[in-house]
Amino acid sequence: MIDPQAAARFRRLGTLTIFAVYFVILVGGIVRASGAGMGCPDWPTCFGQWVPPTDESQLPSNYHEIYAARGYENTAFNPVKTWTEYTNRLVGVTIGFLVFLTAWSSRIYLKTDKTTFYLALSAFFLVGFQGWLGSAVVASNLKPLMITLHMLLALFIVALLIYAISRSQKPLLAAIDTGWVGPRFGWVLKIAMAMTLLQVAMGTQVREAVDYIAHQHSYIEREFWRDSFPIIFYVHRSFSSIILFTNLWLAWTVYKNVDKNSLLLKVAYALMGLIVTAILAGVSLDRLGFPAEAQPIHLLMANLIFGAQFFLFICLRYSTPKTGR
Repeated sequence: MIDPQAAARFRRLGTLTIFAVYFVILVGGIVRASGAGMGCPDWPTCFGQWVPPTDESQLPSNYHEIYAARGYENTAFNPVKTWTEYTNRLVGVTIGFLVFLTAWSSRIYLKTDKTTFYLALSAFFLVGFQGWLGSAVVASNLKPLMITLHMLLALFIVALLIYAISRSQKPLLAAIDTGWVGPRFGWVLKIAMAMTLLQVAMGTQVREAVDYIAHQHSYIEREFWRDSFPIIFYVHRSFSSIILFTNLWLAWTVYKNVDKNSLLLKVAYALMGLIVTAILAGVSLDRLGFPAEAQPIHLLMANLIFGAQFFLFICLRYSTPKTGR
């Protein structure tokens, strides 16, 4: 038997870790949108210091030449960008500790459900790899492909954690009545998840193009960026309507068939709220001069949408049909 207190501790730690990973995705989006990715041109230190400087006078007078020799030309100290990037690193380190504690607390499942333990352990090792990949991103001088891989790995880590926590709560999820669920709903949900991943993939291509455009404009004159958007941006924009209506059908189906206090209905409401927020953020990027504030929100919503869909999928997998409808 699993100690209920230990199981609750694992659930709380895992849930906190999931939210922390989403938070670092948000901070990473802020770093990218603000052009602060090279706010710290070295890793793991920042301008050679464990605690970054707050003023240029704290750096060597020839620091431009020092970093130019390392392959980072035009390195200019900006305290806001430096501390934005350094905050991103601190949050990443915090997540490392949280994932370790989550993996450690999952050892209670070694005798009853080894898969839960190995899922949590895999997330821990992947977070370590994510840290290395972050250093590679800096070393690559922010190559778009490296940034995209960094983000997609974060999405995969979240999926592992959601699966691990959900699997550990199988008795609770088994109490959910899914007698109303037919093959059609399951297939549409899988298609919706695949569509979200495709949309994220297209979004990474758009961001790569935007990064180049932003660099060309020195991260200013945002109102002119849209003139240079690639075709993939318009495909990405149009595809959002298909995603909206597909998930709206899922949410409506859940609404018609479950109790109003059901966990499934809460997830469906959250899913639609996330999609609407993502679309509104996307519209503001398209029509309001690409505001920097909307970029990280749009990115975060995309990750949360997949997380909500994946959790809904896990709930259906472990639930028990009872009504026979």
